[in-house]
Amino acid sequence: MRWSDFVDTVRERGQYPTRKEAERVARIVLSALGGHVTGPERVKLARRLPPEAATVLAGQIPAVKPLTAAEFVDNVAARVPGATAATARWDVGSVLSAVADLAGDDLLERMIHRLPPGYALLFGRVQLMPARDLAVQGEAELV
Repeated sequence: MRWSDFVDTVRERGQYPTRKEAERVARIVLSALGGHVTGPERVKLARRLPPEAATVLAGQIPAVKPLTAAEFVDNVAARVPGATAATARWDVGSVLSAVADLAGDDLLERMIHRLPPGYALLFGRVQLMPARDLAVQGEAELV
């Protein structure tokens, strides 16, 4: 896929009025993601993205502590002038769903597994929890 095709996909999914707006959002979200996808998954993802997207992703310093999914959205909101948590969530979903398509199911699953809980939804996927984790979570909510 070429960069222009990627931006067009983001524009369509996010219903952005211009290619320039879609490109700006794509660069911001890819930049934020670049600090959180690390190791071999980062290298493999960069190979599957258009060169411009790969450069933005790979050009980021890995985060010392990965952000939760909610913190990731807040981080994107802080980078977009006038953004709210809701608009940033929309931006993140528009870009990361396009990234998910290019990554493919196997790589996406590995990336989601290495990120804190909640990122699957940002990529437009469902993250199922093992039954034992649900039981522990249910017990914690009762306390």
